[in-house]
Amino acid sequence: MSAIAIDIGSGYARIARVGAHGAPELVELPGAVPGEGLPVPAGEDGRRDAALRAACSAYVGQHGVPDRLVIVAPPRDRSGPPGHGADASAGLHGTGCRMPPPSFLSTPHAVLALLRHAGTATAGRHVVCDLGAAAAEVSVCVVTAGAVAVAGSARHAPADGYGAGFEAALLAEAGLPCDEAGRRVLAGLRGEDGAALRLDLALDRAERNPERYDATAVHRVAGRAITAGTVRLALRRLAAGLDLATAEALDDAAPAPAEEASPAEEAARAAVGGLVAVGGTARFAPLLRHLTGGGWPLVPLPAGTDPALAAVYGAALVAAGLADPADRYPYAVCVGAHRTVAGRPENQELLVCGAGLLEPGGAAVFAEAGGKRLRVRTGPAGTGAGRPVEVRVRDPEGAVSVPVRTLALPGGAEDDRFHLGVRLAVDGTARLVLRPLDAGAPAEFPLGELPTDLRTDPKGVRL
Repeated sequence: MSAIAIDIGSGYARIARVGAHGAPELVELPGAVPGEGLPVPAGEDGRRDAALRAACSAYVGQHGVPDRLVIVAPPRDRSGPPGHGADASAGLHGTGCRMPPPSFLSTPHAVLALLRHAGTATAGRHVVCDLGAAAAEVSVCVVTAGAVAVAGSARHAPADGYGAGFEAALLAEAGLPCDEAGRRVLAGLRGEDGAALRLDLALDRAERNPERYDATAVHRVAGRAITAGTVRLALRRLAAGLDLATAEALDDAAPAPAEEASPAEEAARAAVGGLVAVGGTARFAPLLRHLTGGGWPLVPLPAGTDPALAAVYGAALVAAGLADPADRYPYAVCVGAHRTVAGRPENQELLVCGAGLLEPGGAAVFAEAGGKRLRVRTGPAGTGAGRPVEVRVRDPEGAVSVPVRTLALPGGAEDDRFHLGVRLAVDGTARLVLRPLDAGAPAEFPLGELPTDLRTDPKGVRL
């Protein structure tokens, strides 16, 4: 079975698969830049879709139609290539090739799939920093035994690009345009023997004595110098943008006030399992040192993994079935229920969906007992709505429960029965599902976004 992953970046479209030795690798294709991928068309409307079509067409032309396809993309960009699913007969915009229905994986989930496969992402909170040409995206992820949830995220995308703006500043001093040729020149300079050490020494001296050392040449291109001062100022811009995104992401996943938790709980909430830096700009060592200056441990990528390829490599492992995407909701979903026991009504909590069973964009999960779906009723008809039903999420290990929403479900006849389930949409919002036993149309009730880190939710209470 052939399985591939595609990651469409700002500059390159990368296609990866798992090679004969069980390790992910870039697929070699005509027109691809070694170690990077296929250049993305510049200045074209729908650049991502155009790049996706071109990547699929190039792969099929060389290797045929894959059996499985995983696309790395945030929810806002989750559209598959033309020629898959119901439109498969139309081919890929006239190329005559067909692609299988794709699965989607976000960058944090793809990167953590790579690390979990390597055994370096343990349970806890991890901060994934995706440092690309267009933007710096920071995601605070909660890693459990069977799932990865994004508890907070932020994106810093300046108008002239993030990594692209840094490269443009360096190339401008060298008198070169910020295009593919210019980026190749910079890549070659960084790859020279001893270049990283020379750059580090020059930046360190310039930081301590800028008047004397800012004019030191750290690179020379066609007789023109790129100075330590230019690199230092451009680096400050990168670091400032990254700090903004990191602070916003951590604030999005901020813990509850200290008085609502015990010291042990507060320490656990504040703990960060590790910091992961990926993307093309993460190749720049001084920026990585800035990241670790806050005292967070840097989780290393598997030996020899280019940070720019980490996401597509993780997605390739998922496509090949060698890694669990773990993009499931990590907590159980429950509802308050009423049950008659020995002729007396009792309030109970009904488990609708166990932890780690909800998948974004997947089918609804229904309450079961003994392997069979439970039958429930909503309340008497004629009252406009049944009894109020409180929906909660629960961490089985920590016995922490958080209320989500109280719903007033419509009443029904005495004999009306339903299957009760919950569904998680691709955008991360959940819906409670009532499916009639008589094969009628199911009804859905919005729940909004479910809490993703019960340790930092201010509403968390113990059962």
